[in-house]
Amino acid sequence: MIKISWALMDVHVDEWVGDDVATGAAALEAKVGSVVGASGMKPEAVQDWREAFLTPTVEALRSQGAGALARGESWSTAVGPLLVHLDPSAREFP
Repeated sequence: MIKISWALMDVHVDEWVGDDVATGAAALEAKVGSVVGASGMKPEAVQDWREAFLTPTVEALRSQGAGALARGESWSTAVGPLLVHLDPSAREFP
């Protein structure tokens, strides 16, 4: 199991646990995108935010994060106000 956790500065903290980085990256993109979309920013600002921060983070997770996972390593990145951490040794507890 892997865990992807993230923080959107001063607004939102969440995590996803599963077996596949691509699925986790999609969850991160959807959840953070939803929070930003509901933030009250104008639609153009939301789109700019997604392009500047969310898209580069998700792309890095899918490439660099997946590479670190394949080596059994954790991985972290910060792009603007978005912080993401990938833990390859997550455990689910009942």
